[in-house]
Amino acid sequence: MKKIVLILLTISFCGLIACKTGTKKGEDMDKETLVKIETTAGDIKVKLYNETPKHRDNFIKLVKDGMYEGTLFHRVIKDFMIQAGDPDSKNAPKGKMLGAGDVGYTIPAEFVYPKFFHKKGALSAARQGDNVNPKKESSGCQFYIVTGKVYNDSTLLSMESQMNENKINVIFNTLAQKHMKEIYKMRKANDEDGLYDLQEKLFAEAQEIAAKQPEFHFTPEQIEAYTTVGGTPHLDGEYTVFGEVVEGMDVVDKIQQVKTDRSDRPEEDVKIIKATILD
Repeated sequence: MKKIVLILLTISFCGLIACKTGTKKGEDMDKETLVKIETTAGDIKVKLYNETPKHRDNFIKLVKDGMYEGTLFHRVIKDFMIQAGDPDSKNAPKGKMLGAGDVGYTIPAEFVYPKFFHKKGALSAARQGDNVNPKKESSGCQFYIVTGKVYNDSTLLSMESQMNENKINVIFNTLAQKHMKEIYKMRKANDEDGLYDLQEKLFAEAQEIAAKQPEFHFTPEQIEAYTTVGGTPHLDGEYTVFGEVVEGMDVVDKIQQVKTDRSDRPEEDVKIIKATILD
């Protein structure tokens, strides 16, 4: 029997939503906004990139509105990241699953890659998975700070090979998304021949597109960062990086060490007391 693949890959993290924002006329693009995040574990200072204006301006608005005050670092995974910004986490009882809260909108992806990548200390926007969010739009409020781990050169070379090999699958899934109505219709009708023919057509198209694209290679800056301070290279180009920690990485490391439950929520709450824009 012919094997039908046609299963969309999903990359889920958490997530959710865009403000019509942008650079004001006459704004000094060289001056970066600094934000102090006071937590029960200590203070973290981050800078926001001007090259990601929608995420920058949205974060500034939420900070000024006091949205983050009282929210928790509700998802903590050692050697990966610490995540916060779920409005539902305010005063959430112990054991409650968190991560689905939002502010009612998403933000269009602003990938400035490879300039900004997931090195340790990167400030990035959480989002829903590709299966429901093919445009990779960011949550309107949830964010994470990368902790990651250090990689050696051979591991990065292996990752490069995997990414190049997986390129066809990624393109194939993107093409399949555009045919979902047709796919569902054929599945409902148990039309295996139709599904197989469409699969072969899309794979051929994906191979043709992939052949025209250059091979993936990490930049020297990425290699330097990932082999020294570390990070999460598999998230590059998938989630918007819109800032980085400039002070308080020891606090981030302290938070990533806390004991968590099965849902990766800290057993003892780690709370954002206040977030402030610094002049």
